[in-house]
Amino acid sequence: MPQRRVVTGRSQEPRQRFAEELRQLRAGKGDSLRQLGERLGWDWSLFGKMEKGETLGGPEVVQALDQYFGTPGMLLALWELARGDHTQFREQYRRYMALEAEATSLWHFAVSVLPGLLQTPGYARELLAAGGLKGDELEQQVEARMGRRELLTGEESPPFRSIISEAVLRSPLRDAGEWRKQLEHLLAMAEREDLTVHVLPLSVGPHGLMNATVMFLRLLDGRTVAYMENGYRGELIEENGPVDRLQRAYDAVRDLALPPAESRKFVLRLLEETPCDPST
Repeated sequence: MPQRRVVTGRSQEPRQRFAEELRQLRAGKGDSLRQLGERLGWDWSLFGKMEKGETLGGPEVVQALDQYFGTPGMLLALWELARGDHTQFREQYRRYMALEAEATSLWHFAVSVLPGLLQTPGYARELLAAGGLKGDELEQQVEARMGRRELLTGEESPPFRSIISEAVLRSPLRDAGEWRKQLEHLLAMAEREDLTVHVLPLSVGPHGLMNATVMFLRLLDGRTVAYMENGYRGELIEENGPVDRLQRAYDAVRDLALPPAESRKFVLRLLEETPCDPST
């Protein structure tokens, strides 16, 4: 892993420092901008703009760069300083993103929206636009989220399990064609050997994870940590007791959910009920 350089007085100009760090890390790897784009799955011109200080990119792009360059959390910290928004990425979330990059397996419960790792561009765009993003910033965030999906599709991708509330699948996009693409993508991903999808029917009633989305990470040292989100905040949980209680709640919800084969059939039925895009 490359040694982290001491943050010097250059950090008084955070945007310039961030761009300089990106240039130096890429030069150290010996990659061209095109090679970097090909290896991380983004348009190489985005990295060129980031290195010139013309744009900062999105957090998921920066997370991927941290992982690729072996500098977990450093670029995210510089990115936050460059944005001038110290509440955008708090220390807990930066630490979570670094831990996610080295996790050996992941399991997840979706209470309101599909997990970002399973989203299509159309789904991500409509979701992010509903949150107020628009223009170039919206497109950058969509690209960032799509690039992050490589966590599940790379050569050494960790096993991933997602339990998705039926309510998520009963909340279609306004664009029926994009919603079909999302359901088709979810079905295709559910066929992968290292990825398991469960649907939790609404008929199961109240359960222990009703009010939050949660992601569990199994780490290289055998520990499990959890990251919980609701509509207002997220929290990284590393203490054994709370993680164990969350894990038991997750296991109970998994027992209530449809098995993988039945879950795929459920999504297929929704797909069959979704009108085709008349333009196709």
